[in-house]
Amino acid sequence: MSGQSQMEFETVIGLEIHTQLATQSKMFCRCSTEFAAPPNANACPVCMGLPGVLPVLNHRVVEFAVRLGLATHCKIRLDSQFARKNYFYPDLPKAYQISQFDRPICENGWVEIQVDGNPKRIGITRIHMEEDAGKLVHEGADRRATYVDLNRAGVPLLEIVSEPDLSSPDEAKTYMEKIHSLVTYLEVSNGDMEKGNMRADANISLRPAGTRELGTRTETKNINSFRFVREALAYEIERQREELLAGRPIVQETRLWNPASKSTFVMRSKEEAHDYRYFPEPDLPLVTIEASWLKEIEATLPELPDAKAQRFREQLGLSAHDADLLVADRRTAEFFEAVVQEGADPKRAANWVMGDLAAKLNEDKTTVTDLKFAAGGLAELIALIGEGTISGRMAKTVFDALYETGQSPRNFVREKGLSQESDTGALEEMIDQVLSDNPHQVAQYRGGKQKVFGFFVGQVMKASGGRANPAIVNGLLKKKLA
Repeated sequence: MSGQSQMEFETVIGLEIHTQLATQSKMFCRCSTEFAAPPNANACPVCMGLPGVLPVLNHRVVEFAVRLGLATHCKIRLDSQFARKNYFYPDLPKAYQISQFDRPICENGWVEIQVDGNPKRIGITRIHMEEDAGKLVHEGADRRATYVDLNRAGVPLLEIVSEPDLSSPDEAKTYMEKIHSLVTYLEVSNGDMEKGNMRADANISLRPAGTRELGTRTETKNINSFRFVREALAYEIERQREELLAGRPIVQETRLWNPASKSTFVMRSKEEAHDYRYFPEPDLPLVTIEASWLKEIEATLPELPDAKAQRFREQLGLSAHDADLLVADRRTAEFFEAVVQEGADPKRAANWVMGDLAAKLNEDKTTVTDLKFAAGGLAELIALIGEGTISGRMAKTVFDALYETGQSPRNFVREKGLSQESDTGALEEMIDQVLSDNPHQVAQYRGGKQKVFGFFVGQVMKASGGRANPAIVNGLLKKKLA
């Protein structure tokens, strides 16, 4: 680029995250929220917006909204109000969406994320309740046939709107991961991204470095993974930067992310804010919350990720990095704690849970809830290493057997004869034989060629069938070679 490419820009990002609530029935009727049901199997006159029907609010939706609001330090409105958001689209059967506008249930909160090892507070403007729309299904080679599936219509959502406090794609990804962690800890959402339980609309703009006025923003809608949030924002930052450097104004518009081409494309122009003609929903009363009920909900909140991470650091001696990784997923954190409670060293337990176990689970696309062994099995494996019964290398084989079959590590070691040889007398005999068989290498070592030491260790391990205790072998070898 030319000399004007030296201009520096600041990135300003705000996320609107929609998370589907883990209720059994929809927001305003008794229809099931079951995923992947046959088209329109979970639809009724209320979902379909037929004349003469009235919505009835699902009490659990309010409870879940309050739980998330409390966990994100929001002010809870004791008399929030529903509103009609009017727009016309084939998958919106009533031609309006029941949402909240100027009186949302939660406002003015925040969460904290880690940026380069330092805490950064991200403001939350509001959290409000709203119903989902249906789904359009396009079929045929020319996609001319379009069908409407109303199974999702009326499914309850919470929309979490952040302040424009995010400054990079990595920060946006971390923030979205934090919200995902919170909603799953609170059990207000299943958080299954592949089933559409969470998606984000990303608002992004650039401005000259050091200025305060916000630039013209674009909105990239319906991003459904943490990786896609980072990739979509990175692309959009570069696209806007190139436009500005070329002297072209940014057009306020709504865009979509294409994962295949790793680019955004225009969905519709949005030169002026869309006029949804909000007005209070006449068929629903105010959502009135008693202060006593608020206290009851607050008393039932679980230990949240930040508090759990702090406890792991202070009581278990874990590093901040390890603690943050472990608490990101509630099930993983609880499994780790169960391993420690079975007597395992916390640091070793953390290494196994975040290392070999996480790799296996990721490869199989599963979670700790599907394991064939309990926490005691991993604790037993760690104990075998600590007492010197097996080496770190042997432990990999034992772990694979534990993961695949759930068999007791101690029984597996006994059956396969995998225990380490730690008898110094037996090891000295092996070492003496290795030194006797390799006089040339002994002379090299004593002549100052220290690298030959690894050769001797390898020969002893070979002679023992891989069962020699490496620590004892190293000590005895050094003594004899000296």
